[in-house]
Amino acid sequence: MIRPTQCAFCSLNIENLDYKDAAFLRRFVSSSAKITDPKYTGTCARHQRKLSIAVKRARYMGLLAFIRR
Repeated sequence: MIRPTQCAFCSLNIENLDYKDAAFLRRFVSSSAKITDPKYTGTCARHQRKLSIAVKRARYMGLLAFIRR
């Protein structure tokens, strides 16, 4: 997989990630329901931290799965 050159969140001027937008968050979760490494997604460190918090909140609320079987 080729790494994007710029963070997707920085290029779209997204500051707040919404944990309720599960369809958007699934782009950053692997097929085994793990949070994808920023090396593959191209997210910067600041947005990767916000992304991990949003994914964890979505998991806790039941919008995303903890594991896939």
